[in-house]
Amino acid sequence: MDLRKVKKLIELVEESGIAELEVKSGDEAIRIVRPNGASMPGAPALGEASAATAPPTTAATAQVKPRPARTTLTAPMAGTVYAAPSPGAAPFVHLGAEVALGDILCIIESMKMMNEIPAQAAGKVVEILMRDSEPVADGQPLFRIEPTAAA
Repeated sequence: MDLRKVKKLIELVEESGIAELEVKSGDEAIRIVRPNGASMPGAPALGEASAATAPPTTAATAQVKPRPARTTLTAPMAGTVYAAPSPGAAPFVHLGAEVALGDILCIIESMKMMNEIPAQAAGKVVEILMRDSEPVADGQPLFRIEPTAAA
């Protein structure tokens, strides 16, 4: 893929404020993800209305409790990610699984070393953002964990 096109896509993501962009063209693909899915301040996320078109906030909607913040576990290194301890074994976690702080979520093989990746927060696995046996980049989001009432 042409480096100028990649730079242009990055600029578009920054200007628009979206959290993630994936473009595929033939056998080439690129995925641009903001750290922790953060969008630009003041810019609407995908599917959100801008402040000018948003309905006014009423007292009833202002009293709704905010959802607890999700924790995004990112890859601490580049390598190949594995969802299970060995081929054919059950994965460490699945979507909806409850995890405790320090539970092993996956393994990243980097420089011929197998590195266990522990949960950085307790809660429920609400998103799995990686695929088994595929390469990951340093800082790439792997899991999103939402705190539970017991966590």
